[in-house]
Amino acid sequence: MGNTPCLRVRGPFALQGEVRVPGDKSISHRAAMLLSLSQGEARITGFLSSRDCLATVNALRAMGVEIDQTGGSELAVKGVGLNGLSEPGDIIDCGNSGTLVRLVLGILAGQQFTAFLTGDQSLRSRPMGRVIRPLREMGAFIVARGGDTRLPIAVRGGSLTPISFVPEIPSAQVKSCVLLAGLLSSGITTVSETRRTRDHTERMLEYLGAGIRSSDGRIEVEGRIALVAKDIAVPGDISSAAFALCTAAASLGSRLTVRGVGVNPTRTGVLRVLQRMGARVTVERQWSANNEDFADLTVSGAELQSVDIGPEEIPDVIDEIPILALTATQCAGTTTIRGASELRVKESDRLYTIEKMLTSLGADVEVRGDDLSITGPSRLRPCVVDSCGDHRIAMTAAMAAAFVDGAVDITDTDCIETSFPGFQEFLSGLAGTGSVESFCLN
Repeated sequence: MGNTPCLRVRGPFALQGEVRVPGDKSISHRAAMLLSLSQGEARITGFLSSRDCLATVNALRAMGVEIDQTGGSELAVKGVGLNGLSEPGDIIDCGNSGTLVRLVLGILAGQQFTAFLTGDQSLRSRPMGRVIRPLREMGAFIVARGGDTRLPIAVRGGSLTPISFVPEIPSAQVKSCVLLAGLLSSGITTVSETRRTRDHTERMLEYLGAGIRSSDGRIEVEGRIALVAKDIAVPGDISSAAFALCTAAASLGSRLTVRGVGVNPTRTGVLRVLQRMGARVTVERQWSANNEDFADLTVSGAELQSVDIGPEEIPDVIDEIPILALTATQCAGTTTIRGASELRVKESDRLYTIEKMLTSLGADVEVRGDDLSITGPSRLRPCVVDSCGDHRIAMTAAMAAAFVDGAVDITDTDCIETSFPGFQEFLSGLAGTGSVESFCLN
């Protein structure tokens, strides 16, 4: 037997049916962290039991938080308060999770102990200076590898001073790191965004009783105000739903409904891009819980047109660019994605891996600097795609089989567990005339 998990997806196929996707990854991380810092006990329903989010649970347990997984997607969290964490007895392994390491650094900066963080090979190559610098300015002692920019990292917390911070790049993780440190400081910490990023942290802090205000891109959080534990329902992850929604939108004969997905306005950029392409997207119903918006979404296949995605849109679609690039191969005309430099420091250099994947599929694609252009429509061909250990590349390649007369083989697909456990079964249930099977390579 081999030891490299792979998927073989045979097409073509249309997507039909009604489905749910696993819980939102961003919200799951934040719910576990913020309930751990709250006073009282509460439950999380719809929690994403993926490798990344379970790494967050394990990190919090290592710092003394009682977290019981009462069901596959339900957690019971007994909060310890803002300053109730205890020093971990070992190095915290953040796995592949950039969200975990960047957000937990903000929490650790204000604790009265020392902690050490590491991660897998991919995470150890990703930039951390963007969060280390503001935390040092607040008074935390942090040392790191690679000129203080890479994991492993050592952090010794202490008394923090509030700052007024303007992130160098639009990043919800950087913003959230500083806000979490601000919770533990003695005053008002301000973050001013030049471009809007996802706001799950701000919404959840408000829901749990933090002293937080937000207006025109300026977010203020008052430190040392206790959080009060409340139950949190996690919506389905729109970034996971996007794989099926985008594929269905470009596949004539498809009609797909995704139930209970999160439609926070800072996360629905992918829907706005699809609508500009001419996709038929409808909201069947919409509701709210714990400061987040939920909806049932239906997409039907249509003939699509190319679009331009500018730098100002990148933060709103950063996780969906791989599947939007695949969708662009089925659009008439040239789609351009501009100013996507942040893709180069994801789980892979996604500008490179998107170009490599689409080229293997026979698409007309070009990368110039930090811009990506795709000309369609293209008849895609059977091929082998190396995921490069990137979950979003692996799932995009699997969806590409919808437009292929034959098989797409994707190597190194274990990475999908990072964000979408059960993806193979999910796709098998939708693919109709297609097929999905797993195999291993030596």
